[in-house]
Amino acid sequence: MSDELLFSYGTLRQPGVQLARFGRELTGRQDALVGFRLETVAITEPSVIADSGSAEHPVAVHTGDPADSVPGTVFTLTARELEAADAYEVDDYTRGRCALRSGATAWVYVEAAGRHEHL
Repeated sequence: MSDELLFSYGTLRQPGVQLARFGRELTGRQDALVGFRLETVAITEPSVIADSGSAEHPVAVHTGDPADSVPGTVFTLTARELEAADAYEVDDYTRGRCALRSGATAWVYVEAAGRHEHL
């Protein structure tokens, strides 16, 4: 299988999380996710909290406003590593392909539909 691009603005950029989930530190380049803003989400999954060191994680929320953007890093992962990233992300996130400021298209974990329905 071919390599995949993954854009991260949060804990997947931490070397400790990368070592725990992928068995290696990733290298990447800076980019930005346009039309999104950051909020936070409370994490309850013990293994995710243990790897990241925090029970509060950022989550990208779609605004559609081109003036909004979220800075982050684009990493190249194998398909197996992308599956490991899927296992790390909790149900508050969904993975989708998004265009970045650079013009690249990458997988990104963003706010899952319905996360605010209970509010």
